[in-house]
Amino acid sequence: MMTYSQIVSFHGHACPGLAIGFRMATAAMEALTASRADDEEIVAIVENDACGVDALQCVTGCTFGKGNLIFHDYGKNVYTVYSRKNGAGVRVLFNGQGIPEKLRESREELMDWILAASSEDILCMTKVSIKEPTPARVRKSFPCAFCNEMVMETRLHDVVGQQACTPCAQRHGQPQ
Repeated sequence: MMTYSQIVSFHGHACPGLAIGFRMATAAMEALTASRADDEEIVAIVENDACGVDALQCVTGCTFGKGNLIFHDYGKNVYTVYSRKNGAGVRVLFNGQGIPEKLRESREELMDWILAASSEDILCMTKVSIKEPTPARVRKSFPCAFCNEMVMETRLHDVVGQQACTPCAQRHGQPQ
């Protein structure tokens, strides 16, 4: 597993959000007794696009490029991590309710506290059963009839009988 220092190097800076993501992802992997995914053995569904997702990628091995990182834009500090090997899943919520009020003024102190706090003080974990996400598929690409840029076949739109990328379809009057 990557160390927190290595994750900070990947992310670019240390911050409370990265510490939260590290704690959440680590707790999920421990609950699943799973190791970092080389391919698509682990799937993560994240409910925000904040700093902590970088920690989740490092800890779990889930990435958009491999197709095993799924983003739901709900604005919540929640990760659902699923193991394809054993069909087990866990939903991890950062509740933040155990944070002492005095720490909310200092990012550094807050980050240190998050990294040292007991999981019970900052996280709520629930075993979940989810429909297994389909494995990533390589899709064919075709040129957009308007800009000639290559577009994945599943993202093409019909515009007056021609295949268009989303931006060109929007410019030529077709909604996304």
